[in-house]
Amino acid sequence: MKWSRVARPRTPPAIKADWRQAAGGRAFRDGHGAEWIAAAWLVLKGYRILGFRLKAPGAEIDILAQKGPILAVVEVKRRRTPGEARLALSADQRERLRLAGERLLRQRPGLRGLRLRLDIVTLVSGRFPRHRREL
Repeated sequence: MKWSRVARPRTPPAIKADWRQAAGGRAFRDGHGAEWIAAAWLVLKGYRILGFRLKAPGAEIDILAQKGPILAVVEVKRRRTPGEARLALSADQRERLRLAGERLLRQRPGLRGLRLRLDIVTLVSGRFPRHRREL
């Protein structure tokens, strides 16, 4: 007896609503632009940018920067008000970023000997970027 394959009907992939896809694309572009502004601000302050959007298990490091013996894991947040910007980084997210930074220090021999620090750069419309160190 020969077995024949029976084609199963395929379900179409879930399609995002047009408005949601457009909003997601806009948020991605705005976030990417905010990271470039933050990087330029850090360079003006004497930091050397080592990387953008570095993937790590459980976290994405927006900017990795160095200034002297400091290795800064920088999270960039763009919000409408300064208050929203300050509250944008949760304790969970801080911990994930700290662990990602520690992993980078262990994995990359060129970074050994640097002191890890978690920073945030907040951007609010109509204001200069704000760089907060040692979160």
